[in-house]
Amino acid sequence: QVHLVESGGGLVQPGGSLRLSCAASGSIFSRSAMGWYRQAPGKQRELVAAVASGGSTNYADSVKGRFTISRDNAKNTVYLQMNSLKPEDTAVYYCNARLGLMTYWGQGTQVTVSS
Repeated sequence: QVHLVESGGGLVQPGGSLRLSCAASGSIFSRSAMGWYRQAPGKQRELVAAVASGGSTNYADSVKGRFTISRDNAKNTVYLQMNSLKPEDTAVYYCNARLGLMTYWGQGTQVTVSS
């Protein structure tokens, strides 16, 4: 079993920055693919960024050049650095861990971009 806890969300003005963190319990973190998803009101959950166990990354087109995902296996933590935030980035952001057929989700953290 893996328990994921997100932190770092909040209210920020357009153009601002936030860093989300996701701390994972359990012993599978270093072997898991980790990702950040988001869900805005009335919309489907979408992938924002992902980092494989080997470190390769991929991003949604809408966040390329603005967001950076990284992982620290020693701390069992994955991060999402979000810069140049836009109102359309407003959503609940969820941490995700995948290993084989197993998938785990955090409880989500709210990010609101508004002046």
